[in-house]
Order: sequence, then structure tokens, then C-alpha cells
Amino acid sequence: MDITLLRIATTVVGFVCFLGIMLWVFDRKKTQRFEEASQLPFLDE
Repeated sequence: MDITLLRIATTVVGFVCFLGIMLWVFDRKKTQRFEEASQLPFLDE
């Protein structure tokens, strides 16, 4: 296995993970949940 092939594979895997995270974060179904979680530090208990 050539080091260049390993670098290419690592880059592709990293990019796929990045795209997966972006799709998860910008999913419209989770917007309300993220909005509620963003307000947790400001709530008085």
C-alpha cells in the first residue's frame, strides 16, 4: 500500500464524515430540539 493511497482514503473518509455531520446538523426535523438545547444555559432552575 502506497502512502499516497492512504492519504487519499483518509481524505475521502474525512470528507464523508464532514458531509454526514452537516446533514445531521441542518436537518429541519431537529431544528426545534437544537433550539431548545441552545437555551439550556440561560434557564434558571
